[in-house]
Amino acid sequence: MGMSTALETLCGQSYGAKQYHMLGTHTQRAMLILSLITIPLAIIVANTGSILSAVGQDPEISRAAGVYACYMIPTLFAYAILQCLLRFLRTQNNIFPMVLSSGITTLIHIFLCWILVFKLSLGNKGAALAGSISYWINVLMLAFYIKFSPSCVQTWTGFSNESLYEVLPFLRLAVPSAVMVCLESWSFQILVFLSGLLPNPELETSVITICINTTAIILMIPFGLSSAASIRVSNELGAEDPKGARLAVRVVLVLGISQGILVGLALVLMRNVLGYAYSNDASVIRYVSTMVPILAASNIIDGVQCVLSGIVRGCGWQKIGAYINLGSYYLVGIPLSIVLAFVFHIGVMVNNISFIHTYPTFILSAKRMSKFDKSSWRTSSMNQIVFYSLYSKNKQIRSKLISVY
Repeated sequence: MGMSTALETLCGQSYGAKQYHMLGTHTQRAMLILSLITIPLAIIVANTGSILSAVGQDPEISRAAGVYACYMIPTLFAYAILQCLLRFLRTQNNIFPMVLSSGITTLIHIFLCWILVFKLSLGNKGAALAGSISYWINVLMLAFYIKFSPSCVQTWTGFSNESLYEVLPFLRLAVPSAVMVCLESWSFQILVFLSGLLPNPELETSVITICINTTAIILMIPFGLSSAASIRVSNELGAEDPKGARLAVRVVLVLGISQGILVGLALVLMRNVLGYAYSNDASVIRYVSTMVPILAASNIIDGVQCVLSGIVRGCGWQKIGAYINLGSYYLVGIPLSIVLAFVFHIGVMVNNISFIHTYPTFILSAKRMSKFDKSSWRTSSMNQIVFYSLYSKNKQIRSKLISVY
């Protein structure tokens, strides 16, 4: 998913600049590169069982996980293509086909799980196969729509040799995009690992896992706002409308803060019953109830951080975002967690306390994005287009890109 977010910059700005044919070219290039990168990932996944055994995991669990992972390999390729198609449509503000295909795929997935897991008694293998089949069905539905829909006539003109060029410039955006996503995701997994080293690790790990899962569910709201921010900002920058881009930033920030406050209040009101959704252990439920106020406060700031990440992607500042994530999570958040947990013995509560300090680090670093003047916004947009024109090996592509400005 990380590398495909480069399309939010490239396709979004191309669409705003009315260079519609470039959306298909960018998407084809992304699908090709991501499919190739998925091959070494698939090799690693295929050896999951051996890797787990090598690091000392239970042999039986390692074997079962290895079998499950092997059946999930087709999902990797489908997911890589799917993310590109989703961003191709999203940057054109063409949302309904994605909603419809996701809804149909979900219904099919439920049926497939019932058939493969229960009727055919394939167990974990059936669950993995159901996921793989469902992803490919979603890919095929979206591909069929893009191929034959009148709304994509200008943006998808068929496969082109142009997609074989400018691989390096694409990677210059895609790699920092992936780093942004990975650094944030890995930080939460590190917290789960650290919680297992605390006294009473079973309780601590259970509670932090509940908190992270709850956060993941809640984040779907700001994640949607983040995608909208990325699209609107990139479209406006491509259209050379810095005023519209600034307006989009302000609107989405207000929405992000508002939803954070509302969801935070809902969490606080539900604090005594939230734990029952995950466990019937009284100690876990009590511990979760004490964590909820901190979780709610964290969610407010997290919503703003998520929205700002979308703005970063829309502007093509993924490299800046990667550096900020590195500093925020790994130079501030995690070290603070370690100190407070193992020196001051605050326990799992530290994981949210420390990250409340982490998010302002991100916000303060990114605050300047909403205060650019016209020349700064224009420069941000031009950097992406000119960057491609300088590296283009095709004179026609270069002239088309430069002609926009």
